[in-house]
This record gives sequence, structure tokens and C-alpha cells, in this order.
Amino acid sequence: MAAPSMAAALAASLPAAPVAAAPAAPTYQAIPASMSKVIDIEADISLNVVQLDALVVTKIIKHAREAPSTTAHGLLLGLDLDGVLEVSNSFPLPHHSGDEAEKISKTIARHQASMLRSLKEVQVDDSVVGFYQATTLGAFFNQSLLDTQAIHQDKLRHGGIVIVHDLSQTARGNASFRAFRLTPAFFDAYKRSNFSTASLISHRLTFSSILEEVPLKIRTNPLLSSFLGTLAESDSSAPESTGGASALEPTFSVLDLGTVGLTRNLEQIVESVEAYRTEEGNLSYLSRQIARERAKADAYVAKRKEENQARIAQGLAPLPEEDVARLFKIPPEPSRLESLLLLGQIDAYGKTLEGTASTGLVKMYGAKAGSGERE
Repeated sequence: MAAPSMAAALAASLPAAPVAAAPAAPTYQAIPASMSKVIDIEADISLNVVQLDALVVTKIIKHAREAPSTTAHGLLLGLDLDGVLEVSNSFPLPHHSGDEAEKISKTIARHQASMLRSLKEVQVDDSVVGFYQATTLGAFFNQSLLDTQAIHQDKLRHGGIVIVHDLSQTARGNASFRAFRLTPAFFDAYKRSNFSTASLISHRLTFSSILEEVPLKIRTNPLLSSFLGTLAESDSSAPESTGGASALEPTFSVLDLGTVGLTRNLEQIVESVEAYRTEEGNLSYLSRQIARERAKADAYVAKRKEENQARIAQGLAPLPEEDVARLFKIPPEPSRLESLLLLGQIDAYGKTLEGTASTGLVKMYGAKAGSGERE
């Protein structure tokens, strides 16, 4: 028997290599019941309220006031927690006029990506939760708003919301902010791109069921509340002859009788009614055209059936059936979405006129009573 080699002897003298233990399978613990509502991973908790930070309010008002048109819009940033959508920041989107639609969309996309990247670098909220839109006289029903909200509602967590800011109300001293989202019925019809008469009936859609309003509240931190309190207080160090000057100049907006915007409001209502009449006229013309083409197709089919019955009675082979859709170009039923939007605008203008006129009427009666007492 041959003696073992030196290498074999050394290998035998070395300790055996340790066997690597198999890695233990990771264990997962269920989320405690007390935290199940806070940690909403699957987005099962529906949104109940929108909480708008005071910083966002001032940003939206500033952007809407400085924008070159009344269509100022931008993105909202924040997070949703336990059914509350907390909007903590926002930034405006660029406004373009007279450019091509494709060029505008690319510019806005680049600006949005750059802003979100910059916000992420400074470690602030960069999660998009919706967008805001400025409007006048409460009329915010338009195709652009619906298209943008539909994209957000399809892509964002909890669907996102749109904040509507009314410039006309803010000019009167009443900052108006409302939160909306698309109703499930309208969103389903929008995804199908079907707004025919049958689809509106099946989905039970009217102009009032396009959007649903979400309760909104504004949150101010204690530091901001203290600052606003100091603005309203009088300065005790001011000369006594001035009676104590305040940081804010006195406003006399409450003395405005509210008749300034009535003319413009009535003009908007007339324009919307005329646009609605024009749209209904176009729909009626298209409906009559569709009815004529269908009548021709039905007459052709009935005539072909009579000819085939006569040929069968004579012992002849029936004529082959032809594609009626190829012979007669029956146009599809037109969409009635534009009519719904115009009705929504008319309703919004009417409600704004009602509120403005009623308040102005009360002020005029009060002014008349005051002038009578002075006399």
C-alpha cells in the first residue's frame, strides 16, 4: 500500500470546512389593528376630506392673481393618511398661448419633471396628489379639466383631486376653494369614450353627476395664526392722534353693493345659452342625417328581401346578402359631452348670479334705509 502524499496528509490534518447554514426564511408580521388605518398600503380607505395647508392657499391665490389669463393651473403635492388627503405644497405649471398642443405638452412635462426632481433633492413632499385650476364666476366645466382629472384618477393613488379656485369670489373678499373628483359613473363612460344618448341613460349621467365634491378644510399652523393675529391688532406705539395704527389698511369692501360683476355675469350666461343652442342644433342636424341613412338602409334591406322571396317563388336562387354598412355610410351617434359641459356652465353662472344678486339686493335695501334715516 502506497504511503499517502504530503498534500493529502496536510489536507487530512486541517479542520473540516464549516458547513454554511441555510438562510432562515424571512418572517413577516401582520400590521397591528391599531395601525391598519394609518398604514393604508392597498389604498382601501376612501378619501373623506381634503386638508389644504395655508401655504398652498397663498400660493394658489398668488399664482391666479399674477397669471396672464384666468386659466392658471398647477400641481398639488402631499400624501393621504387615514382617509385625509393632506395637501402640503404646490407649484404652478407654465402657461402657453398660440403654440402647438404637442409642443405645449412636452414643455409642461419637462417643467413638471424638473420641479419634482428639485423638490426631491431638498427632501420635501414630491408626491403628486392632484392639481388646481383657477376659474371665474364658478364656471369650471371644460374638456381640459376633465381630461386632466381622468388621467390623475387613473394613475394616482386614491384617484387624486382637483381644487377649483374662484377668482371672482376672492376679489369680493371671500376666498373660494372647492375639491372635486370624477364620479364612478362618468369615469366609466369616459374610459369607454361613449357619451351617446343610450350611454347617458344607462349611466344616469347629467351635468350635476359629472363631478362629486369632497369636503375641504384649511389648516393653519400656530405660528401663522399668531402672525395673522398681529396684523389685525392695532399698534399701541403709534401716535394717539391716529388712534393706534394697524398693520393692515382698513378695507371698505363690505360697503360695495355688489353690482359691478352682474353685467359680466349676465353676458356669460347669454353666451353659454347661445353656445348650447348652437350645439343642440348641430346634434339635431346629425341626428336627422343618421335617421335618413338608416331609413335608406332599411328600405334597401326590405327591398332585397322582397326580391329574394319573389325569386324563391319562381324557383330561382336568392340573391346574396350584401354588407349594408359598406353600401351606406351611417355616421356614428355624436357625443353629447359638450352639451353636458355647457349645461354645467350655465348652472354655475346662474348660481353665481343668484348669490351675487341676493347679497347686493340686501345691501341696496340697507343703503336705502340708511339714507332715509339721514334725511
